[in-house]
Amino acid sequence: MSTWVAVLAAGAIAYALKLAGHLVPARLLEHPRARRAGALLPAALLAALVVVQTASDGDRLVADARLVGLGVAAVALALRAPFLVVIVAAAAAAAGVRALTGWG
Repeated sequence: MSTWVAVLAAGAIAYALKLAGHLVPARLLEHPRARRAGALLPAALLAALVVVQTASDGDRLVADARLVGLGVAAVALALRAPFLVVIVAAAAAAAGVRALTGWG
């Protein structure tokens, strides 16, 4: 029963948030600060997700081969490598560290 209550509550909250988004006056959304924040928000959220998935294991911080992969990906992106090269290089670096050291 509590599962259904949680599902219905989550649905109601999602609906209320969607409705609130439609009720915001257009003049507030056209403000330069709101536009700037809206443009930067997806990148900030993606970066936060990447860091959480890379440096955590449950409820604790960890430093393992995933950090090496993230570092290699950052360097490849800084060098403007194609996306596929970034992914393969990061995976290869993390796998190499795990194979050589057993770390992670």
